[in-house]
Amino acid sequence: MNFTKPNGKRRVVITGGSMLSALGRDWETAYANLKAGKNKIRYMPEWERYTKMNTRLACPYDGEIPSFPRKKIRGMGRVALLGLLSTHDALKMAGLLAEDCEDVIEELKNGRTGIAYGTCMGSMDAIGDLAKMVETGDSSHLNSQTYIKAMPQTNACNMSVYWQIRGRVIITDTACTSGSQSIGYGYEAIEDGRQEIMICGGAEELSAPDAAIFDTLGATSCLNKSPEQTPKCFDKDRDGLVIGEGAGTLILEDLEHAVKRGAKIYCEIAGFATNMDGSHITSPNSETQAKCLEMAIEDAGISKDQIAYINAHGTATPHGDISETQAVYKAFGKAVPISSTKSYIGHILGACGCVESWLTINMMNEGWFHPNVNLVNIDPECAPLDYITGDGRKIDAQYVMANNFAFGGVNTSLIFKKWSDK
Repeated sequence: MNFTKPNGKRRVVITGGSMLSALGRDWETAYANLKAGKNKIRYMPEWERYTKMNTRLACPYDGEIPSFPRKKIRGMGRVALLGLLSTHDALKMAGLLAEDCEDVIEELKNGRTGIAYGTCMGSMDAIGDLAKMVETGDSSHLNSQTYIKAMPQTNACNMSVYWQIRGRVIITDTACTSGSQSIGYGYEAIEDGRQEIMICGGAEELSAPDAAIFDTLGATSCLNKSPEQTPKCFDKDRDGLVIGEGAGTLILEDLEHAVKRGAKIYCEIAGFATNMDGSHITSPNSETQAKCLEMAIEDAGISKDQIAYINAHGTATPHGDISETQAVYKAFGKAVPISSTKSYIGHILGACGCVESWLTINMMNEGWFHPNVNLVNIDPECAPLDYITGDGRKIDAQYVMANNFAFGGVNTSLIFKKWSDK
């Protein structure tokens, strides 16, 4: 078995993963929900008090968050707790937790394990408390943990303390690409030999201000009376995105290290690329998006024809879907099978890249890929791609791609390869 790629860099595999979303907390539950072909979007009556906000739709994570030792989670708001739970599940799957899940094994605290974790922002309640001080001049409601809960690095730093992780830390705070960049940068840290294991992920808690940000741009779905009919990714009648909630974590590992400890391998990361549009803060650029996809294929050392499926960013925004599909067609020059997980669970912002990647990996291993929910009439302005509909699609895929694009003109593309020890 070769432990290095033809370019001399280390091979990187995934030995554990987890996600928290409205689809469920494990692949079996998520798979059943994906096969059902119905989204999880719901009306939010508690948002009625926001009189200037048009959307009332969201996709919360309603699963239970089990109790953790109180002393260890004092500085954690909901977003950090979601990330902690997802990472706990991923580490357990990877065989990197002690049997009692409390003692920290040497593998995590020897300095060869690092963290790359992203989110758009910390917990909104804590951010609100800081804002109250600015508004009223009163700081009496603040405490020593307020900023810890509010800061963008709250997930990575709290996890480091919780599991005594002493390796490299990479904080990704690039809006909707935060999660996918964490995977990509973790991959690069291992392939360059700087770490043996990287805990990579993203988390986002649901908040009305997140929805309001997109609402002010006219980018949110307002089908408040029919949540089951939105988002309509790639459909000519789409009217915008829906905000979701959740977390996703992948355990990336040097192949040689994984083989030596007898870890189960779920896939190999074959390629990654990221770039910026350099043109507009909120309007995507299909040319630079296409370039990002091409660079990921080049990094993987494969031909574009080997990509059997693409998990799209697919936000259901008017311009976003058009730009993305045009970018895919520019990069591939043909109708590649494509679908958007956001049609089921909405847009989980800083967590979407990790949740969507883990689902894509599992679909590759299952040999079945979910359809685009609510796609009835393909927008003629979208590029002529193979939009998966109906009951999904059986595909024997050896390589799959997952793409994300973010405010600021940040683009990411990840390529995963089905694992084989041959």
